[in-house]
Amino acid sequence: MQKLSVIDQFIQHIENGLKAVHASAQGTGRPHPAANCAHTALSGSEKKHSAALMRVNHTGEIAAQALYNGQAIGAKNREVKERLELSALEETDHLAWCKQRVEQLGESTSLLGPMWYWGSFSIGVIAGLSGDKWSLGFIKETEDQVAAHLQGHLKSLPVADTCSRAIVEQMILDEQHHGEVAMSLGGEVLPDAVKGLMRATSKVMTSVSYRI
Repeated sequence: MQKLSVIDQFIQHIENGLKAVHASAQGTGRPHPAANCAHTALSGSEKKHSAALMRVNHTGEIAAQALYNGQAIGAKNREVKERLELSALEETDHLAWCKQRVEQLGESTSLLGPMWYWGSFSIGVIAGLSGDKWSLGFIKETEDQVAAHLQGHLKSLPVADTCSRAIVEQMILDEQHHGEVAMSLGGEVLPDAVKGLMRATSKVMTSVSYRI
């Protein structure tokens, strides 16, 4: 395979960012987890709350795309790089599912999408350049925090919103799998201080994207 020039790589990264934020991601084509859900009527407040939670999840998936793409830049091991790229591809499913669900509920995705993407991309590059074992450990901790966050959403989503719940349940399984794969490739457990900083950053993103 022909190696891309620096300029071509730069253009490719810009394209990836634009697709993550603005395009209707197609995903991998695997079955939609909410394809057969019952579209139960929700009250106005329930729809608004569900839409806000799914907007937060969509924002998280924008950040996930950015992190994986950024980390792939600094990956030294070819297998690690390929795994990062595959995980990013698999998570385009989440991006598509969340965007579609937000729009079904009559709301829009976060207006701050570009900021979430490029901020996370920068963090991903730093994590990637820190070395493969720390980059993989970063993935593991990210996925653990995301899975815990999604578990909280399951408790908060209206019981009648079976469509959103089906999407979130599948996302949890995928996030846990990605974390396990990262550790199997040699990931290192991150220091507690780094974990705490990641939680604080995530809290800001989720709080803002719930509203905007």
